[in-house]
Amino acid sequence: MDIRILGAHSSELRGSRLASLLIDDTLLIDAGGVTSALSLPEQREISTVLLTHHHFDHTRDLITLAANAANYWQGQLVVCGLPHTLDIVTRYLLDGVLYINFLEHPSKLRPTVILEPIDPTTTKCIRDLQILALAVKHSVPAVGYQVTSPGGVSMFYTGDSSGELSECWQHISPQLIITEISGPDDRADWLKSVGHLCPASLKEELQEFHRLKGYVPRVVVVHIGNSSEREIENEITRIADDLGADISLGCEDMRLTL
Repeated sequence: MDIRILGAHSSELRGSRLASLLIDDTLLIDAGGVTSALSLPEQREISTVLLTHHHFDHTRDLITLAANAANYWQGQLVVCGLPHTLDIVTRYLLDGVLYINFLEHPSKLRPTVILEPIDPTTTKCIRDLQILALAVKHSVPAVGYQVTSPGGVSMFYTGDSSGELSECWQHISPQLIITEISGPDDRADWLKSVGHLCPASLKEELQEFHRLKGYVPRVVVVHIGNSSEREIENEITRIADDLGADISLGCEDMRLTL
């Protein structure tokens, strides 16, 4: 399984893009920073988009990706997510007011975007990958995704989460966790109130994972608060030392192989 981090930050700046992962060149998880990261031939390979939730920094480039698919190769994108997520995306991104309604363009018979609802704890096969959606706690309804290859290796992407992931841990045994940390420990209370993790809360989640599973997988951190990146990195390094685990910050265009 090849994983490419297209966007690893919570704000878009020069050199920083919004949340998005590309799996095996064809499966996109979240669509925050996509089209500025990929060439047209690379974008053309994408057939399916999994959305963790509806927030703009995770859905924005659905519009630009769909526009390129419609204009350059007349392709179609299957977009999967919670029914609530797809409802919000339909009403506010694909409503035909903000921009073209790609649910009906170029025609209702062959639209550019096809929506497929997905429910937590259900498994979906996309090409040769098994996708398991699991509910996570955030400020809005959200899921994380475990992606498993034909060889049985897997990664779990939490998406945005304020923690309390023990229910997810009971369903998965990944070799890699990609998770968010949006700010440092001195903002822990505020981060939790808006549905995000800090390094200390991640440590608690990983300790619970170890209690349940007996190991801690490799962890890569994304959705990084840009202005606090150095502080987050220092705190993550201490956690990795405490747990004896491989925990590191992700970055734009980082490639991981399982």
